[in-house]
Amino acid sequence: MDGALDSDAGAGVIVTTDAPASETWEDGHHAPAVGPWALARRRLRRNRVALVFLGVFLVIVVACILAPVYADHVADIGPNTNNVTGTITVDGKQENVVSLQGVPIGPTFSAHYFFGADTNGRDLAVRLLYGGRTSLIVGGVATAIIIVFGTLVGLLTGFYRGVVDALLRPLMELIWSFPPVILGIAVGTALAIGGIGPIHGNSILIPAVIIGVIYIPYLGKPIRGEVLRLREQEFVDAARVQGLAPWRIMFSEILPNTASTITVFVPMMLANAILLEAYLSFLGAGVQAPNASWGTLISDGLNYISTTPTFSLIPGAMLVLTVLSINILGDGIRDALDPRAQVRIKT
Repeated sequence: MDGALDSDAGAGVIVTTDAPASETWEDGHHAPAVGPWALARRRLRRNRVALVFLGVFLVIVVACILAPVYADHVADIGPNTNNVTGTITVDGKQENVVSLQGVPIGPTFSAHYFFGADTNGRDLAVRLLYGGRTSLIVGGVATAIIIVFGTLVGLLTGFYRGVVDALLRPLMELIWSFPPVILGIAVGTALAIGGIGPIHGNSILIPAVIIGVIYIPYLGKPIRGEVLRLREQEFVDAARVQGLAPWRIMFSEILPNTASTITVFVPMMLANAILLEAYLSFLGAGVQAPNASWGTLISDGLNYISTTPTFSLIPGAMLVLTVLSINILGDGIRDALDPRAQVRIKT
């Protein structure tokens, strides 16, 4: 049996439970136990909404990865190729890519300039895909920084406490005290001029590093609280009695028990990183020219919001759809990893 059913006629409620850790076969023997990660995968597979939005996110990622293919073989124009004086045939009529008044052409829904052009005659569909690549790369690198350093800081402060906690926790509190957008604008504007060491000011790694550092406390503080609880458990005391070194206890005993918490935070941090990158790029403190991102495309289209609103609405819709997909997938992962999710109530 995959689950048990219990009906309540008075309340009209059906309670379904996931399969227990071990089941009894017809011959009386017990089936092999199912681990927590296997149960989590089973619950996630049952969450069709989360799986649908996972598919949507994967489609967006694949489309952005294939941006060079679209630019070279469909649109026949690069993301930074200016074509102010160019013309295009639309419905049998020859039209300027950018009019004599400086107004770019709107969506043609054809191979060339599918979503129209910008003031420099660049193909917006091509720049949309390349901008998506930039936003996803920045979000991915920032998320990696958050997970690695946030987990490390949380482990060190929670396990060693004392001097280590006294040094690192105030630093996390200091970063935590500033709103992410304001702190990102301040640091991003400063680093956009000089860069970080060998990294130039227009490199997409600068906003990725800034966003990653800003969100480290958002993971480090929950991990620290979890480690403070775990270090007092009996299995940690048993490891100490066996003579294991503190670093081995921290990484082989405590870290695996925080894996579910870290897994839940991955999609949350990815969505926040992509959204913060769009904020910073929209305000000019994130991705710098000639690179494109969804934030810069939204900002560029504001000048034509009354005449051609699609210039801002299309990259805005892509940003919203991407962040929404990640958040719904993250909710599904959180529900799948929640031990209390073994009972579901349907009316």
